[in-house]
Amino acid sequence: MASPRKPVVQLTTYQQAWLMDHARFKHGRWSRQSGKTFSTTLEIADECHTKRTKWVMLSRGERQSKENMEQCAIHCRAYGAAADIIESGYRSQDAEYKQLEIRLPNGSRVLGLPANPDTARGHSANVYLDEFAFHQDSRKIWASLFPTITRGYRLAITSTPQGKSNKFYELESNPQFSKHKVDIYDAVAGGLMLRDEQGQTITPEQLREALGDEDAWQQEYLVQYLDEASAYLTYELIATCEHDQAWMTAPEEWQPLGPLFVGVDIGRRRDLTVIWVLELLGDVLWTRHVIELQRMSFAAQKDILWPWLARCQRAAIDETGLGMQLAEEAEDYFGSSIERVTFNLQSKELLAVTFRRQFEDQTIRVPAERRVREDFHRIKRIAGATGVFRFDAARNEDGHSDRFWSAALAVGAARSAEDAPRIRSLAPAFPEGVPIGGGL
Repeated sequence: MASPRKPVVQLTTYQQAWLMDHARFKHGRWSRQSGKTFSTTLEIADECHTKRTKWVMLSRGERQSKENMEQCAIHCRAYGAAADIIESGYRSQDAEYKQLEIRLPNGSRVLGLPANPDTARGHSANVYLDEFAFHQDSRKIWASLFPTITRGYRLAITSTPQGKSNKFYELESNPQFSKHKVDIYDAVAGGLMLRDEQGQTITPEQLREALGDEDAWQQEYLVQYLDEASAYLTYELIATCEHDQAWMTAPEEWQPLGPLFVGVDIGRRRDLTVIWVLELLGDVLWTRHVIELQRMSFAAQKDILWPWLARCQRAAIDETGLGMQLAEEAEDYFGSSIERVTFNLQSKELLAVTFRRQFEDQTIRVPAERRVREDFHRIKRIAGATGVFRFDAARNEDGHSDRFWSAALAVGAARSAEDAPRIRSLAPAFPEGVPIGGGL
């Protein structure tokens, strides 16, 4: 069955080049928000309507798999509607659209799966690796999936870079791959329109200024592979502990099965106040809720924080500077379950070392969220003129690695609780009228 070969959507020049490149192996290193997933799901829909075939899309996690399948389904429906008009024998209503599978009337199939070595091994099909630089165990996934495409199947890989410690970076030098590199300037020159929150057109320079983070600009928009030698937590180490069941927002129906631990990094004007909630299950600390507050009065912050302190076994609160008032009030109200922490060279060293050990031992789970990942990665261990090391990160519009320190404080609270003589039981419920988490 023939299908319409020209998509009705408006494509940039670099998207057209990707779509028309039918190389068996393709490698796309593209800027953030430049349309790499849109373009590849369009290519998959086009090929599936052209001939009977099978594609498997492997994504970083289940949420990303669902989003990619939704995009592919939109393309397939558009192709099906056009085919209904052009070909009387084609019935788009015979297509089946499930959450992670599409079946077309001509027998073509598209599957969306979260990437791991087992799912990569289970199918003989064309394969699309979306945001491959961010996949856990990228080398094991590669070793498992490559035999599945042995019998003439195609392989498309796209991603924004994430350091050099992953298979996506290594494949850049593989001569068998057709290479496509699109930085933000290439994208704008090719037809991408950058807009602000009011819908007004902006330039890449304005975007760079708003981002306020040169490392992030180099990697996310200029698609450079950054050297991770100075990063205290490398991208590869962070990726080993990212998990879909580690949440930024706890589901409303969630009830903890293990003790909760809370870390609070206090900010007011320039920095975020971040409340990080961990649940201990077995020997693993799972992120259950992350609350980010900015430019909020201490009274309003207290209203949001207190329900979590009532629920947790132990909390560690940054009492440095502006945090002193909130930490003192928390200790007065909740007693010995509150640990007040003054940030200095020694306390930061202890928190950072303990936090990193959780990643090395894989006894923590954190959300697979870009802003968390970048915040953690931004921390550097810097040697001073006297040889004393300090932990710091460049301040940007997204804070001063406040997520790192709140999570490290929560881990510190959990480790301190191991030596506590008495364990306070969890409160049965949040105070009446206070929503779980509150805030943003």
